[in-house]
Order: sequence, then C-alpha cells, then structure tokens
Amino acid sequence: MENTDKQTQQPNKFNNWLKTSITARMLMVGFLIIILLIPLSYINSLITERSMRQQDVVNEINDKWGNNILIYGPILKVPYKTYSESSTFNEKTKTYFKETQTHISYAYIFPENLEANVDVNSKTLNRGNFESAVFTTNMKFAGTYVPTNLSEKGIKDEDIIWDKASVIIKTSNLKGIKSEMILKLNNNNYTFQTIYNDDKKNYAGHLDVLESGFLKTEDIRSEENSQFSITMTFNGSKQIEMIPIGKTTTMKMTSNWSDPSFIGNYLPNDETKSISKDGFKADWNVLHINRAFSQQHLNRIPNLNDFAFGTKFMVMVDEYQKSERSAKYGFLVIGLTFLIFFLIQTMSKINIHPFQYLMIGLALTMFYTLLVSISEHSNFLKAYLTAGISVILLITLYSKSILKDWKFPLFIGMSLTALYTFIYVIIQLENYALLVGSIGLFLILAIVMFVSRKIDWNNG
Repeated sequence: MENTDKQTQQPNKFNNWLKTSITARMLMVGFLIIILLIPLSYINSLITERSMRQQDVVNEINDKWGNNILIYGPILKVPYKTYSESSTFNEKTKTYFKETQTHISYAYIFPENLEANVDVNSKTLNRGNFESAVFTTNMKFAGTYVPTNLSEKGIKDEDIIWDKASVIIKTSNLKGIKSEMILKLNNNNYTFQTIYNDDKKNYAGHLDVLESGFLKTEDIRSEENSQFSITMTFNGSKQIEMIPIGKTTTMKMTSNWSDPSFIGNYLPNDETKSISKDGFKADWNVLHINRAFSQQHLNRIPNLNDFAFGTKFMVMVDEYQKSERSAKYGFLVIGLTFLIFFLIQTMSKINIHPFQYLMIGLALTMFYTLLVSISEHSNFLKAYLTAGISVILLITLYSKSILKDWKFPLFIGMSLTALYTFIYVIIQLENYALLVGSIGLFLILAIVMFVSRKIDWNNG
C-alpha cells in the first residue's frame, strides 16, 4: 500500500509542477514550438515542389510559344582572299617547288548607325492552374553601312569578293519568328535563310544564324553610305535584348507591360523613360565610346553577349513566392500565438493542457496548406483571406472551449487578425519590407514586455 501511495504521489507532484511552475510551462511551450517546425518544414517543401512544377509548366509554355529574344545584327559579311605558300621537294631535280594557295576568309562589318523601334504586346497563357507571361513583338531596324574599306586590316581591294557578300543576323529565338524577314538595302530587297552549323561557337554566343542572299555589288561598293531596313516579328517570353553593334545605337521600346526590369550593360535614358499601370516607354542611346569593340572583325564574329541591353518582362512576386514568403513567418506566428496563450494562462491561472497547445499549433500550420491550395485556383488575396478567416475562427472557437468565457478568445482572434494583416502587408512590400517588418517586431516586443512586467517570475 505504501508503494502504491508513493507511485501515485510522484505523478501528482509532476502534474502539479507542470501546472503551477512558470518554468515548466515555458519549457513545454518551447518544446512544442520546436516540434511544430517539422510540419512547417514539410509545408515549405510543398511550396517549393509546387513552385518547381509551375516553373516546369512555364518553361514548357515558353518553349512552344517562344523564349527570350537576343538580336545580334545585321552584320555585313564580306569574303576576301588570303594566300599562303607551300614548298614541295622534288627528288629528281633536287629542288623545292613553291606553290601559292588561295583561301577564302571573311570580314564582318558592323553598321555605322543602328536604330531599333520595338513594340511589345504582352499577354498571359494558362495551362491548368498555372500561367505564363508571353509577348509578341514587332521590331523595326534601320541604319547605314559606310563604304567598305579593309585596307587598314591589310586586305587589298582586288582581293575582296564583292559579289559573294551577304548580311547576317543572329538570334536566340529562331522558333519565335512569325513573319518573313526581308532586308531592304538601298533599293533592293533580299530574303534570309537559316544557316545550319554544328559548330555554333564560330557564330558567337551559341546563337542561330540567318543569312541573306548575295548582295548586289552596287549596294556595298558605292562611295556613298548604304541605307538598310528590316522588320522582324517574334513570339517570345522573359526578355528582349539587343547588342549595340552600331557606331551609334538607339532603341525605342514601348509595351503594355507594367512591371519592366531594365537589364544588361546599359540603362535607358531617365529623361524619356516612363512606367505606368498601362505599360512603359524607354529609349536607349549607346555610342561607340561606350563599348570596347571595333566596327570591323576578321575571320570570326566575336561573342559580344555581355554588351547586350534590353528589358526583362518580370512578374514582381508570383503566388508561390508570396506563399513562400508567408511561410517564412510561420515560426513567428506560432511563437507569438503560443506566447499569448502562455501569458493568458500565467495571468489568469487557467490551465491549458499541452495537447491543446499542440492542436492550436497544428491549426496555425494548416493556414499555409490552405493558402497554397486555394491560391492555385484563385488570386493570392482571396486565398489569404479565406485561409486566414478559417484559421482565426477555428482557433477563436477552440479557445472559447478552453478559456470558458469570450473575453480572452476575442482578444486572441483580434491578435491573430492583426498579425496576419501585418504579415500580408510585409509580403506585398518590396523596397520597405525589411523596414516595416523590423518596426512591427519592435512594437510587438514592446507590447509583450509591457504586458509581462507584472508577472511573478519567481514562481517557478
């Protein structure tokens, strides 16, 4: 009998210590928070997996519609003759026989000036629950070539094969071309065909190459500048860039896209740039002194992709990015909610069982699974409101069954509403997210310090 009494007294002492000791309750709450990090990590993995699935679908849509656009050209391609000598020893005459061999090389000449007018019409394509931003762009190029003079490169005029000259344009999006490309050079028109080449490194940057038919001699051997123009229509996605190969290069771009990101080696002019909810307009002006390459190149086309500039048609924060950013505050939400219950339990002497803490924590983690699943079928705001209201009502009603009256449950509901509203505001912000978040956390800490100042921490 005595042993039985001792065994029953020991659990009772432990239960009493757990109920009355502040230290025990703090350890229990901390342990439960750590346990709840496990489902939070699985939720983060779920968001990452769904985000990767979205990216796979977007890449598939873009691959069929048209990927990013990079234009490198038009470049004048002029063949010329080079010579080499070889010696052959004749055994009979005991003499060397010299033979001159002729080789064909190419000079690549950039235009004197290059003007581009780019009009971009953007839209979204959907597949299931996923969507991708794509565009159709009409690009008009015009400019001039100065009379070809390769004497500074050591090439004689009589060695140039004028009737085999052509114009080359390189692009990253051959599949996206949606109209016949015709080069107008002075008063003559020339069509293009694709060059298949296994060794794309010879054409710089692994770009596909389009080459015109042979040019008429009078169009490039004139003593006056040769005028050219060409129009291209592309289906594309992600971004549009061009390489400033003109001695003076200008580009004017207009679009209905409201969230552009200007990328590359050069930025548009601030004086003419305008961005609104209806789209944007931007102008670039690049001079030859702004880039470190010449107008004439022999034997190969250099890789100048690092000098490209243009616009990225970006989605500022998509649904999965918002969900991921929201889930990063999961630890904060659970910790502050448990802190509220801990303070209520400590100040009101109401007993809250560890299992009840665990149920409240699991309800908080369910917010993120609801958010991700609903946002795939609706916009983020509706998903956030639906998930938030559901979880707040669930915890408020559950708190009523624990705390008996409505005073503390209503306070908990209002606190969760304020906390989820605060997190939503932070998610929407870009430039001021860190500042607003830091100020908010400081105010929360100040409130907790103020409320907890009268607690007797020696009891425990």
